[in-house]
Amino acid sequence: MKKSFYNVVKGKFLVSDDAFRNWRFIIFLSFLALIMIASSHSADKKVHRIAQLNNEVKELKSEYVDIRMKLMQTKLESRIIKAMAARGLQPSVTPPQKIRIITTKE
Repeated sequence: MKKSFYNVVKGKFLVSDDAFRNWRFIIFLSFLALIMIASSHSADKKVHRIAQLNNEVKELKSEYVDIRMKLMQTKLESRIIKAMAARGLQPSVTPPQKIRIITTKE
């Protein structure tokens, strides 16, 4: 056990007679490590992109609420009367009347 541990530490398993099999395994493990690192970086990029999009959604929602509030205030009758008064228009004193058309059946 102790001798095999020293052989691994010294690297004799890389230069021995059956080293080709060991090298293939080491290259395979290195390839898997590279794939794992690339996958981790890709996942991190996606997490950052999701966080950025969530912040953008929050900003757009607050902008929507702000614009909606301004629109509701603009639609108030008192604001419309003030805006039209500046143009010389004023609300009618007499209320509107319904016009009924009666058709006769022949």
